Amino acid sequence: MKKYSIYILILLVGLVFGKFLFGNAASDKAAHDHENSTTKQQWTCSMHPQIMQAEAGSCPICGMDLIPVETGADGLLPEQFQLSKNAIALANIQTSVIGTGRIHSNAFKLSGKIVANEEANAVQVSYFSGRIERLTINSTGEKVRKGQLLATIYSPELFAAQQELLTAVTLKESQPALYKAVRNKLKLWKLSENQINQIESSKKVRENFPIYATVSGIVSEKLVELGAAIKQGQPLFKIANLNTVWANFDVYENQIAQFKKGQEILITTNAYPTKKFKAKVSFIDPILDTKTRTVKLRAVLNNKQRIFKPGMFVEGKIKGSKITKAQILSIPSSAVLWTGKRSVVYLKINPNEPIFEMREIELGNQVGENYEVLSGLKNGDEVVTNGTFTVDAAAQLQGKKSMMNKAGDKTMTGHEGHINKENEEESNAKHRDPKEIEQIAVDQKFQEQLKLVVDAYIVLKNSLVKGDSKMAKQAASTILKSLEKVDMKLLPNKNAHKHWMGIATNIKTVVLKIDNTSDITNQRDHFIELSSFFTKAVQLFGINKKVYNQFCPMAADNKGAFWLSYDKTIRNPYFGDAMLRCGEVKGTFQ
Repeated sequence: MKKYSIYILILLVGLVFGKFLFGNAASDKAAHDHENSTTKQQWTCSMHPQIMQAEAGSCPICGMDLIPVETGADGLLPEQFQLSKNAIALANIQTSVIGTGRIHSNAFKLSGKIVANEEANAVQVSYFSGRIERLTINSTGEKVRKGQLLATIYSPELFAAQQELLTAVTLKESQPALYKAVRNKLKLWKLSENQINQIESSKKVRENFPIYATVSGIVSEKLVELGAAIKQGQPLFKIANLNTVWANFDVYENQIAQFKKGQEILITTNAYPTKKFKAKVSFIDPILDTKTRTVKLRAVLNNKQRIFKPGMFVEGKIKGSKITKAQILSIPSSAVLWTGKRSVVYLKINPNEPIFEMREIELGNQVGENYEVLSGLKNGDEVVTNGTFTVDAAAQLQGKKSMMNKAGDKTMTGHEGHINKENEEESNAKHRDPKEIEQIAVDQKFQEQLKLVVDAYIVLKNSLVKGDSKMAKQAASTILKSLEKVDMKLLPNKNAHKHWMGIATNIKTVVLKIDNTSDITNQRDHFIELSSFFTKAVQLFGINKKVYNQFCPMAADNKGAFWLSYDKTIRNPYFGDAMLRCGEVKGTFQ
């Protein structure tokens, strides 16, 4: 009995100890699970689903009590969405973990344009009235040297003045003052001593007199034609001396304090991407352009080798005079999407799963290739830095919060909610945010230039419909050429500049992918992403032409894909003859 009592006592002690040990672990696990569920739980308003808060409370709009947000069947919150690994690889979507770092370079990136040096420009005029009898310069762009014959002119006034000179020569001894006055009159008409002496010695009156170049340079503008009647002082040619040129850059109002004369600037061009040219800031315009809210910053470039052409776009990197923050949280510019006053990025929520969520942020100054983040992100966040537009398009298609769709309403995707839908039900009108669908008012010339880019896009679309990869490559090259001719200086403000720079950069990136492959399947895959950028461009700026927004639900592995067309008839670029009529018109851009 004593032996059995000892065994029972040992068993009881083991049970108590086990309960203490494993019971605490279980309770810790439960507490941990509860904590996780609490941190993940969000609250929303049944009447205003765009309201999302981490804690229970009242709706800031209507005052109703917030209710818990239910996760979807996939375990994701309403504003989160998932992409397949295949889609991520296809669109080359890349992410980066951001962090706070000390500034090593406070270089600002500026966009600019080469213009002729106004200080070296000259206007060649006629110093007497008459009629153009001969022109030796017949087009702009011709080189001229100082003293070169430009034109010959018949002048009745000069004809009469020569006769006066011959008469005054005979009275030279008796009336020297008259003789001197007649010679001085001819000198005022820019006749040289040799020309006047030749008239005297030959005793013949010349009918036509030459006009010689007073400077060397390039004819930038021809202002007269053969046989034209001209007046004294009338311009004949504009001549630009291109031995030096100006690089003019736009500096935004909030950046003015960062620059001063004498700062070194590093300049690059699209024509010579591997070369860098050093110059110094020679002038900062004291007057602010009230339309663009910018001032002109100028650097003088040596151009004896004729590397720089007026009208050429350039980029400049220049060090600011001061940075007020020793530490900043920065983000690559490629990660940011702009829509109106909003700046948004996409976060990868789970480091091990392709789950994403849109986040609105506030940006500060641009520092090199990055932007300062003032709010909206924290150290250690992982954001999409390549393929951002593709991720945004996926969010729109899944009815999630996106760049153009704040509320993430599944009844109206980003593509459908911001175009003039045909036969749209009146009940859907309440879901549209008027501020989000307004175009940016731009110069008509910009719209005309943008239309040429869209025209080339349509040619590319038709090439994919036909399955002609060679024609598609040619159309891609045309898009790039047309894109270079779009003058960003025609845009009205910094917001429009940001939009266009982001769109143009992404269009160029995708078009190069299409141009670098002869595989029609790869070209069609890249066309999905390209169409999203063109859709954004037409939405924001317009091209003064009706454009149909069309959709194929079977493209992109049955995820669906959009494209633009001038023709309402469906001709599918993603499948060509295999499913030529697959698709529907989702709406129009007016």
